[in-house]
Amino acid sequence: MATRSDHDKLRLLPFKQYVGVNQHDPLRFYYWPLIGPIYRHRVELCLAECLGGDSVLEIGFGAGLSFLNLHAKYKMIYGLDLTASAKDIEASFRERQIETRLQNGTVLSMPYEDNSFDTVLLISILEHLKPDLQSRAFHEICRVLKPGGQVVYGVPVERPLMVTAFRLMGVNIREHHFSTEADVFRAASAHMMKINLVQMRSQLIPSLGPIYEVGHFQKKEMQ
Repeated sequence: MATRSDHDKLRLLPFKQYVGVNQHDPLRFYYWPLIGPIYRHRVELCLAECLGGDSVLEIGFGAGLSFLNLHAKYKMIYGLDLTASAKDIEASFRERQIETRLQNGTVLSMPYEDNSFDTVLLISILEHLKPDLQSRAFHEICRVLKPGGQVVYGVPVERPLMVTAFRLMGVNIREHHFSTEADVFRAASAHMMKINLVQMRSQLIPSLGPIYEVGHFQKKEMQ
């Protein structure tokens, strides 16, 4: 089981140096006071579970917020995203001597060969799928993982206060989140072996209970 360390502290570029995403990307939230530390901590919990290796596939890579950290753990970063500009983001990180192989696509039908990756990483992605698609997503994730490879995912634990907080930021979360953490955990457990499950509490009001959940599952060696 991985433990969080300074090595997993999220390394961010200055806000204006990120390229290739539209105005709907939550990039800005990572730099806000109060909200920013919560957003960064979610990513750090996911990074702490990533074990390193030859290759990592991040599904929903967005602006590439995790790439500086992933570069320290993996020889090659692959990425799949529905809308981000893969070419622009690749070029931006190449200027920083970080090679990536990015393209557009969906977790439900991935353009990769079987047994390709040591790690598949999904940060705040799976909640956007409807519950009846979770099994299909994990079937694909399992297919592209090497035997013994890991999937690390992070999903919100929905609470009324969270819904209200997003509304104050101008976001109706009900239009974007369709699956709960329980839906995701159930699908992951049906396809893979659980290694770790981490729950994150609110740093502002710890008594609220968990607000985010990170799952770490492993593909069986003979699967």
